Amino acid sequence: MVQPIPDDRPYVVPYLTVEGAEAAIAWYGRVFAATAQSTMPSADGRLLHAEIEIGDGLVFVADDFPEMSDGRGASPWAVGGSPVTLHLYVADVDETVAAAVAEGATVLVEPTDMFWGDRFAKVQDPFGHLWSLATHVRDVTEEEMAQASADFGTA
Repeated sequence: MVQPIPDDRPYVVPYLTVEGAEAAIAWYGRVFAATAQSTMPSADGRLLHAEIEIGDGLVFVADDFPEMSDGRGASPWAVGGSPVTLHLYVADVDETVAAAVAEGATVLVEPTDMFWGDRFAKVQDPFGHLWSLATHVRDVTEEEMAQASADFGTA
């Protein structure tokens, strides 16, 4: 019997539409150590579909196809920016942000130690997608979290 959800697939897989999928996949490889698992080119050379692994996560990537009616023409640049942020835990957030900037990313939030125990930053990649990046640096008790989150809005 065929399994409705394959064992090697997570339940939720982000699907990124970009202008320049091959360049994006290379960028994700250099900055996030992503590895391409498969690609499916179209007759005109754009990528209909690609699968990359970042850490233990799977991300689908495709070129934008504005001529298709299924929404694949919606790269962040085509719609004025992305309302979605992908969150990625990394071994060293400062190092990852520096690598992202060296590869053309824009820093939206500088690496900062946050009250929830992560060193956190946010970048926009050159393809318009938003990434929050974090390195867990300390464990926080529930009481500390409650107090810090209450204080967060008043600081």
